[in-house]
Amino acid sequence: MGIWVLGLAVGVGAAVWGWIGLRRRAPADAERALAAQLAPTAELLAAVLAAGAGPEAAASAVAATLGPPMAPLLGGVAAELRMGADPADCWARFGSRPGLAPLGRCLARAGLSGTASAAAVAALAARRRESGARAALAAARRAGVWATAPLGLCFLPAFLLVGVAPVVMGLAERLLGR
Repeated sequence: MGIWVLGLAVGVGAAVWGWIGLRRRAPADAERALAAQLAPTAELLAAVLAAGAGPEAAASAVAATLGPPMAPLLGGVAAELRMGADPADCWARFGSRPGLAPLGRCLARAGLSGTASAAAVAALAARRRESGARAALAAARRAGVWATAPLGLCFLPAFLLVGVAPVVMGLAERLLGR
């Protein structure tokens, strides 16, 4: 009976620990998904803005083509702008999310001044693509290093036991005169 109670306590503890870990991880996953959609979003916005649409129409069109988590954010901004909200406030709220500040500033400038922001948004998209490529390359390099770690952990002790230890023991035997 005692081992059963211990097993139950360990199981409940593991479940609670996993639940807490997943709850902490959810915001990080949402931020990662948002960051992953930033470059395609900026490219689509740049294309729609270059075609002559304003920031509100561009946000609405791009929101219709994207999925969560970016689509609800852009759709909300487009809806607020259609209802007559201040563009600076709308894009500032959009830019308050992690990683979206540069895009929010570009579109706020376009909404306030009426200037074409397609070039600035396209440059932002290019920078995001470039930084994403650098991050992917760094992750691939890290994966190569981590892939060799188990190999080293297995072969290094074997090399020491099979290759080095007999030589050291033979030298010690000769030096000690046994």
